[in-house]
Amino acid sequence: MAECETSDSERPNSHSDAEAPKLSDLFDRGWKMFDEVDNTNDPLASNSVQVRVKRAISMLEETSRMAAQLDLFSPNEELEEIATVDLKYLLCPALLGALTMKVTGRDKRLEIVQTARAYFLDFLKRCQDYNISQFHLPQSTTDSTVPDEAAENAPSTCMAMPSTSNLVAMAAQRQAKIERYSQKKELEARLSDVRRSVESGQADDETSRDFYLLNVRKWVILCLDEVQSIDQEMEILKSMDQMQLGAAQPARPSRPPMKPFILTKDAMQAQVFGAGYPSLPTMTVDDWYDQHKKHGVLPDQGVPRRVAVEEDTDAKEREEEEKEKQAENDDEDALMKARKWDDWKDDHRRGYGNRQNMG
Repeated sequence: MAECETSDSERPNSHSDAEAPKLSDLFDRGWKMFDEVDNTNDPLASNSVQVRVKRAISMLEETSRMAAQLDLFSPNEELEEIATVDLKYLLCPALLGALTMKVTGRDKRLEIVQTARAYFLDFLKRCQDYNISQFHLPQSTTDSTVPDEAAENAPSTCMAMPSTSNLVAMAAQRQAKIERYSQKKELEARLSDVRRSVESGQADDETSRDFYLLNVRKWVILCLDEVQSIDQEMEILKSMDQMQLGAAQPARPSRPPMKPFILTKDAMQAQVFGAGYPSLPTMTVDDWYDQHKKHGVLPDQGVPRRVAVEEDTDAKEREEEEKEKQAENDDEDALMKARKWDDWKDDHRRGYGNRQNMG
């Protein structure tokens, strides 16, 4: 395979060394700028960080275009056929996805994560083609390796994730994530040893090749975790968009409240008695009059209540007068009865024999 920076004729859109940097220099600058942004303590949304993010994306996008024109990678070749100096360009889609995730903008967040997912899938697909690492590729409805086309189809793609109700699948997913984390730590430890040799410029071809392959395998683990997080975030973002869309729709005009109504046997009854419930009339005036007349309690029947009360009072008075006259006439029966009553009261207290009142 030809070297990636052999001549000016192999550089796209280049007229001189000053106008178009070498492919290797362009990639190295973009990779270095990503490391600076990834390790900075400045806020991600700050203007200085966002400027560097967009500049690094521009550099790596140009690197990807140049690598595609040079046909550095082919699905028909094996990993051993790739030149050592070209291995690092496998990282272009992974770095582009990671940089895209650092772009801020709430109103375009869904579009951002879809684009980043397309870059990650492009990287994972190429690593799977070369059998660089053993992993299951997240399911997608498209196998396109072009980021723009994959981003368009990203809303309909999803990773094969187990249902949250399936505890066994959740445990397996958690175990796989723990294993990836252990592999990542092991790869980082090996990278720290190899990196010193590469940065010192004393590394041979085998050491440099090992360095780039270790980086590629580490990014396979990072991309798998990123795709899983993106799928969860996309579900949340889509739900939020649907909620906002529902809230933006005009509310239906409220109808005026309905007046209560009563079902009656006939319209005339409703007009006379009105609502009346729960105590509707049970008899007419004539029925009431006939009932009271039957009991003889009407004033026009000649038995006024006052007269009846006066008659009862006169009867009691006559009875008392009769008793007094009998006492005055020394009626023996009346006297005997009175004495017995007095004797009985002397021996029995008031209320004797009253078992109901217990008094």
